[in-house]
Amino acid sequence: MEALDKDLRSIQEVRNLIKNAKEAQAKLAEMSQEQIDKIVKAIADAGYEHREKLAKMANEETGFGRWQDKIIKNAFASKQVYESMKDMKTVGVLKEDKVNKIMEVAVPVGVVAGLIPSTNPTSTVIYKTLIALKTGNSIVFSPHPNALKSILETVKVINEAAKQAGCPDGAIAVMTVPTIQGTDQLMKHKDVALILATGGTAMVKAAYSSGTPAIGVGPGNGPAFIEKSANIPLSVKRIMDSKTFDNGTICASEQSVVVEACSKDAVVAEFKKQGGYFLSTEEAAQLGKFIMRANGTMNPQIVGKSVDHIAKLANLQIPAGTRVLLAEETRVGHNVPYSREKLAPILAFYTEDSWEAACERCIEILNGEGAGHTMVIHSENEEIVRQFALKKPVSRLLVNTSGTLGGIGATTALVPALTLGCGAVGGSSTSDNISPLNLMNIRRVAYGLKELEDLVEQAPQTKEEVIDPANAEQLINMIVKRILAEM
Repeated sequence: MEALDKDLRSIQEVRNLIKNAKEAQAKLAEMSQEQIDKIVKAIADAGYEHREKLAKMANEETGFGRWQDKIIKNAFASKQVYESMKDMKTVGVLKEDKVNKIMEVAVPVGVVAGLIPSTNPTSTVIYKTLIALKTGNSIVFSPHPNALKSILETVKVINEAAKQAGCPDGAIAVMTVPTIQGTDQLMKHKDVALILATGGTAMVKAAYSSGTPAIGVGPGNGPAFIEKSANIPLSVKRIMDSKTFDNGTICASEQSVVVEACSKDAVVAEFKKQGGYFLSTEEAAQLGKFIMRANGTMNPQIVGKSVDHIAKLANLQIPAGTRVLLAEETRVGHNVPYSREKLAPILAFYTEDSWEAACERCIEILNGEGAGHTMVIHSENEEIVRQFALKKPVSRLLVNTSGTLGGIGATTALVPALTLGCGAVGGSSTSDNISPLNLMNIRRVAYGLKELEDLVEQAPQTKEEVIDPANAEQLINMIVKRILAEM
């Protein structure tokens, strides 16, 4: 009975939040670009100011990752995301083409439903609020129950700042009683215009099945190929930095390393030098039991946990100072845990005879899981990079950078974002790094340039009908020919 009451309270709360958000959004839609930008700056500043407090709350509540890295994520979500869009025009007339007589006008989508994961709770709230409000939308969050406190606090902090800057009450809202039924109501409500879904595969699938337009992202499972021309020490450093950042909770982080046989020894030696520990066959089998659950989903006991915690869980003895666990693998498949997404400092290690074979192996890994998301290549050979670009089923091919920080646009020129589209191949509606441009519609005003008569095709002249007006004899012959034809 208590569970039923909770479901009913959750559903009613969602209805109330949506009603208020719709009213608030109508006010946002009347605001100027300057008014909207003032609100957005206040949100970004508040997120940045409280970055450390929110990072520690998220880490303490969820047990995922490292609070030191979550500070960086919060700073990225507020400062870097804001900088990328502060000068973006998102209100009123966007563009006017006087020659072709066409004008583009920004139109907010309305009320946005924001689904928030437990792996990146505070940073995702800041980021989604910024891109929603920048385009004149209101947003209602469905928080992951395991990160409820930190999400509520994040919303409180940025909401207070936004309201002081002129944001209407109700424009930034969050469920305080999160249930599956309440979230279902949020996704299917007639007054919700768009779902912005970041979370597990089941949640994203539910968003796309709701009947409401959705932007959702699938799992990442990006391989990193270290091609023989690469700077091996630097490539390994980038992979290690990426895989240990927040204990691997960002889905763009590397999940496998692929090398050519000719450079295997050098790569292995470098990983060991930088804190990588290669598991024996027995140790790999022992840890493999903890990576996936019986139903084929990732074991939450390893997600975002440190190497030491994972080693104790699997009863492994590892050297002090180990940063990442690596297991040599030759197989790919749903029942091969090391070939799957592992949001933890664990990597599969594949060796192939050539870059062509490595290319095919990367495709196999991605088609097994993570198609459409991200992969990394470390190489100084531009032609091989180009071949990978032409063939890989990913939306982001990162070159000579960290998967984690490169994919979200922190160390690359990609759009800074914490929701990364996977394209059609990954079951996503877009392949973009999601920005304000994905959260607004464009109304096009087009003036007529032609009349019906202009569209009627003129019968082409035959070759013999094309005459030189200066040739009188040719003109007379043409007239006679036409008269005779009509008799």
